[in-house]
Amino acid sequence: MHDIRPDDRRMAKSAQVSPWAPLQHKVFRMLWIASIASNIGSWMHEVGAGWLMTSLAPTPLMVALVQAATAAPVFLLVLPAGALADIVDRRRYLIASQVWMMLVATILGVLTLAGLTTPTMLLLLTFALGIGTAMMMPAWGAVTPELVRRNELQAAIGLNTMGMNVARAIGPAIAGVVVAMAGTGMLFILNALSFLAVIAALKSWDRPLHESELPAERLAGAVRAGLRYARHSPELKAVLVRGIAFFVFASAPWALLPLIVRQELQSGPGTYGLFMACLGVGAIAGALVLPHVHARLARDQLVAAATVCYALAMLAIAHSGNVIAAGAAMLLTGAAWICVVSSLMTAAQTALPAWVRARGLALFWVVFMGGMTGGSVLWGQVASWFGIPAALTWAAAGAIVGMFASWRFGIGQHEQDDLSPSLSWPTPMTHNTFEVDRGPVMVTVEYLIDPAQSQAFVHAMHAMRRLRRRDGAFMWELFDDIEHPARKVECFMVESWAEHLRQHQRVTVADRDLIATVRAFHRGDAAPKVTHLVAGRREAE
Repeated sequence: MHDIRPDDRRMAKSAQVSPWAPLQHKVFRMLWIASIASNIGSWMHEVGAGWLMTSLAPTPLMVALVQAATAAPVFLLVLPAGALADIVDRRRYLIASQVWMMLVATILGVLTLAGLTTPTMLLLLTFALGIGTAMMMPAWGAVTPELVRRNELQAAIGLNTMGMNVARAIGPAIAGVVVAMAGTGMLFILNALSFLAVIAALKSWDRPLHESELPAERLAGAVRAGLRYARHSPELKAVLVRGIAFFVFASAPWALLPLIVRQELQSGPGTYGLFMACLGVGAIAGALVLPHVHARLARDQLVAAATVCYALAMLAIAHSGNVIAAGAAMLLTGAAWICVVSSLMTAAQTALPAWVRARGLALFWVVFMGGMTGGSVLWGQVASWFGIPAALTWAAAGAIVGMFASWRFGIGQHEQDDLSPSLSWPTPMTHNTFEVDRGPVMVTVEYLIDPAQSQAFVHAMHAMRRLRRRDGAFMWELFDDIEHPARKVECFMVESWAEHLRQHQRVTVADRDLIATVRAFHRGDAAPKVTHLVAGRREAE
């Protein structure tokens, strides 16, 4: 893990970082290569499971449920998984999740080779693989800042995105060949072997342990803290809203692609693998041109343009009736997809400080997989009732409507904010020792405000309210002293003394600037008076 030194921050502002710079770090390089191998195996499974279901139960709903079985565990479990990733050793946690997925993939492969896999069994084991994915995803995203310097983080995210799409391009093509030559059972076995690369890379990572003087957060409290942060962070909330407006409708071609190939185009697994490869190639091309496009378009405009392109691609797939035309549309689908997903992911990363990064990313994955899960079931059912072309047409129209409906939620507007810890809030001094889990705790801050500036001060305190609530307060209020109009009292409450001390550690450089703006209204000679009140222990009655 790299300590972020002041010179690193200066470099972030002054030096232009090469897109390949993160690969200079050994651990990041090993994990990046290993993740590509694992993602190739995962995409092979996606192809194999979807194609196998077209043989076991060839209905639109059952095929769509394969996608749902992959995504549903992420939707259900990723938030507690993100909380765990913020409070336990991430290296061991990631190893455990990889071992679990390797065992499940092995069982599915053996059963399929023996001809014992049923539609229900395929869905259950795919669901079990999704559990491992749900446990892994937030921790995997959160470790990236530990492996590279601060000024290399954006490049590292770009490389991870590139790696995923290299896997998306290679995996389906390999899967098509393996299914045609050796069957889906062997494909599932190869997926199991791919997890060994990640396990080996993680075991070679000598991750230092950083123990806090404060006790670890409890799981339930950590989950509440993550939800509270998202509720009171306009930047993260905007990403989540824009995400759900896109993913529900964008799920249609992913869920229906096996049936598009088999029923609409009357083709086989080779074509299916080719189409998935086209998605990957399009995504790689999109990732390469994305920096140039973003230099000319704001992130909001980029997402809107990519959404329109994605909708047009869905219409082309729905009505082409031709393998070549549909393949070209899949290229556009992949490029537009990566532009939207990468833009939303970058906006989420830049909206999250380190202490809540895994939980914030977990919420993004909830939106991602929730939208994909619900959308897969929805469009599978619509296709069963009205046909595949109609389902894709309505999904394209819905994507455009969702874009306009969510337009007021702007993303990427505060990407330059410094979210590193400021360490500017001194730890309160206590005259006696007591249990850190004691609480609740009420904190008051007394300000003396010029009545002429009262309205401006109250307006500034709206942002302060978001800050306090976001970082741990479950109650916040601003009081006027009716006897002394110049005196205003900020009051907020947190669950425990330990949680309040965590608030001190969570203040970022951007937060420090806001606090300074608020305190500039104070006209007293001394600093605003701060009082800490801790609930007393109740005697047993």
